[in-house]
Amino acid sequence: MLYTLIGMSLLFIAIGFIVTENNAKYLLAGYNTMSKEEQKKVDIKTYITYLRKFHVFLGISFFVIGMLVTYFIDENVTSIFIVAYPIVAYIYFIATTAKYFSATKNKIGAFILAVVLIFIVVMFVRDFKETKLILNAHSIEFQGNYGEIIPFETIKSIQLVNEKPKIIKRTNGFSAGTIKKGYYETDKGEIVKLILNEENKPYILITKSDGKKIYYSAKEESNEKLFDSINKIFPNI
Repeated sequence: MLYTLIGMSLLFIAIGFIVTENNAKYLLAGYNTMSKEEQKKVDIKTYITYLRKFHVFLGISFFVIGMLVTYFIDENVTSIFIVAYPIVAYIYFIATTAKYFSATKNKIGAFILAVVLIFIVVMFVRDFKETKLILNAHSIEFQGNYGEIIPFETIKSIQLVNEKPKIIKRTNGFSAGTIKKGYYETDKGEIVKLILNEENKPYILITKSDGKKIYYSAKEESNEKLFDSINKIFPNI
């Protein structure tokens, strides 16, 4: 998370210095599509100065606030901050630079960013919700996003393990801080399913009859207690 905050902070600051008065007619969106007559009406010098100050402030504040959130609140909340904060900042930037460009275009841009922000927040809230492990009479059910129902007869083994395999990439899923849900490829080329509401050890490893593996970690309950409950219902696994 630290490297992500540093990298994005430096990127925001760099953006502020990439666009200059000389190259704005090529690089500055909106301005580069104007006719020469329209460009003459824009106080590009003042705009570039504001753009630079905005991105320097965005880069510094992004890092500082991100670090405070990480160390004093939660790393998972930082994942939301990393996405949401720049969007909110750019909505503000578009609103405050309306006097330089077409008000209609600015309103459309701000509206699109607002819609994207709402969509992202909704998706994060959905995926942050704990995926519960529910024990039924004839199956184990994972309730929530990336959940599924596993019939008793399709389970080969259930065990507690202290380590999960080394993950090299996510193939289809959601990752934010300590939360990982979906399908991931290991360093051995195996595709495993992770339903990790938190990085609580030991993990519950369910191996199906077809060899597919699911690593589970609860957020509110103890994994050991869940495992004991499974053993009571399915003592022969």
